[in-house]
Amino acid sequence: MIVCAGKNENFSFARAIGVGLIEATYNLTRICIKEKPLELVFIGTCGLYGEGEIFKIYHSLHAFNIEFSAIENGFYTPIESEICLDENLKYFLENDKYNVSQETFIKVNSSNYICQNSKAARKFSEKGLFAENMEVFSVLSIAHKFKIPAKCVLCATNFCNEFAHEDFLKNHFKAKKKLQFFLEEKNLI
Repeated sequence: MIVCAGKNENFSFARAIGVGLIEATYNLTRICIKEKPLELVFIGTCGLYGEGEIFKIYHSLHAFNIEFSAIENGFYTPIESEICLDENLKYFLENDKYNVSQETFIKVNSSNYICQNSKAARKFSEKGLFAENMEVFSVLSIAHKFKIPAKCVLCATNFCNEFAHEDFLKNHFKAKKKLQFFLEEKNLI
């Protein structure tokens, strides 16, 4: 099953699960209980913390929920803030319909806030995080709980800096088209 955030990141061939950590968790849990999908592929866009290319397609099985306050050592949390589904890597690398390379798999940070500060982005990058997307952590966490093979397919729209929102708006339509073309090329839709 292909899922997406929804709202301005809707696709006719994907189920919308909601924007942000809470909506995505709630709605995807309901879908998994009711429909019992055999696999989940989340599609969406992402912002890059440092390296990377705009409009490149990236994949993720490894997500974090780290707020900037934790990077600055001002806060801590007792909850798990990392999910890694490396056990799914073999499934997606060996499944011919996906035809992906291991080099395109990245670590993604999810937050209900979007980074538009280059200094903060650099700190996230220094922690090993490559990109951000608001829903990836929720999707991988729910898939893990339900023991469903899952991965995320993201197209980069912007770098996380003072122009993040402008660049996102400018590049969003083209990024969505690139995602659709990628899925069509892989015969996933």
